[in-house]
Amino acid sequence: MAEQKRDRRISRIAWLGSVAIRLIASTWRFEITNDDVLRRLRSQRRPIIFVFWHGQMLPLLYHHRHQQVSIMVSEHEDGEIITRIASTLGYRAVRGSTSRGAARALLAACRVLEDGFDVAISPDGPRGPARSFAPGAVVIAQRSGAPILPVGMSATSAWRLKSWDRFVIPRPFSRVRIVYGELTMVERERARAASADVPLVRDRLMDAERRAHA
Repeated sequence: MAEQKRDRRISRIAWLGSVAIRLIASTWRFEITNDDVLRRLRSQRRPIIFVFWHGQMLPLLYHHRHQQVSIMVSEHEDGEIITRIASTLGYRAVRGSTSRGAARALLAACRVLEDGFDVAISPDGPRGPARSFAPGAVVIAQRSGAPILPVGMSATSAWRLKSWDRFVIPRPFSRVRIVYGELTMVERERARAASADVPLVRDRLMDAERRAHA
């Protein structure tokens, strides 16, 4: 009974969240920078690993809806809510994070990439600290051969939640700027060595964020 009550509560929150997101996001005006690299990879049918900060997830989820992208989501209860909302936007979910179900999630992400889907990862999620960079994305890139594409965003006007990631919700009719950063191929022989590329990928993600705010 308790499990059914919990499931109904999650379903209700996810439904309300999905409706609210669609209503507000339909008013946003998007400005995209450096998407030629994305279009080139898509034309080559090469799967991509997107990396972005957890607090900037919302507008990126809306912008990339229904584009054959899978998102890595934690196994916590809030991850279940995100999974259900994301599914209404056309996403598949890879459940797990660096703190729970890490090995299973990494293998699942590699299988998703092999199937031709992109994978989206917030390397500082699900619990932070904000803008810390867990190595999961570079390990997946090393194992799969897929390139990592960092994505930064900004909004002219936004609400910021009092959460660890300062989660961004652009206000209605805001201009949302999305900047794709420099592509990274992780060409290490072993997955353990891939962690050496974490500073490079983090710097490129930080640069994409700075350019989004410029």
